[in-house]
Amino acid sequence: MSKSVVITGANSGIGLVTALELAGAGYDVIGTVRSAAKAEMLEKAAADKGVAVRTVELDVNDAASTEAGFKQVDDMTDGRLWAVVNNAGYAQAGAVEDINDELVRAQLETNLVAPMRIARLVLPGMKARGEGRIVNVSSVAGRLSTPLMGWYCASKHGLEAVTDALRMEVEADGVRVILVEPGMFATDVWSAATPSALPDPSSARYAGAYARTEALGAQTKRLPDPVWVARTIRVALSNPLPMARYVVGADAVGGILAETLVPTAITDYAKSVAAGLRSLPVRIPFLK
Repeated sequence: MSKSVVITGANSGIGLVTALELAGAGYDVIGTVRSAAKAEMLEKAAADKGVAVRTVELDVNDAASTEAGFKQVDDMTDGRLWAVVNNAGYAQAGAVEDINDELVRAQLETNLVAPMRIARLVLPGMKARGEGRIVNVSSVAGRLSTPLMGWYCASKHGLEAVTDALRMEVEADGVRVILVEPGMFATDVWSAATPSALPDPSSARYAGAYARTEALGAQTKRLPDPVWVARTIRVALSNPLPMARYVVGADAVGGILAETLVPTAITDYAKSVAAGLRSLPVRIPFLK
């Protein structure tokens, strides 16, 4: 009997690619989605790849829905769910002062509270069997912050902190807790992370930077294929002694190294220039 793995947010982006990758590797994949239409999309993508993926409808932001969904998972796996990949999440762009409390809470609920809610639901069974895996898909933003992405970075910083604590708490019970930290890959998460979604994105102070963010969000197809993240998750699941963290992407590796080795004043300046908040002291012809 193949090992059962739940992947949240499995109908698009990294979640979809991971569902197909793991199903192709022989896992019993159960993808969570928020609607029957999205379940149909996932099942069609799996059929086109010649693999089988099962689905469960739930909303990770709703405690009752999540509990009911994982009760269904428990029935589908005869109480033997082996791993969960907490992938569901989204990015929200905007200056800290432009994002209201409601949007802040929504960001933290999806990216931070929901994965730990799911961990609480699956841990009793895993600990009783003495084995299991929890993979939390974080981001390089969990290691470093960038302007205009402060609350998204906060949600990922928090996810990393609580994942570190959870890893130490349950390791003696045979449960391995793993962080995957991707850089930027070609998914809808970045094209959707635009200031136009804010209630009032017309702040004169940030207008130019917001326009730059919108333009960059439209170019996500130029980013690397998210299959590299999916393959990393497969490696983390198959390794009997997985690492605590897997950094994925040249930009993620480079960003972490720069944040570690370069003085903060320099990295702050570079990130502000990249975000369109500051200008270079001299004009470079090929940079606009």
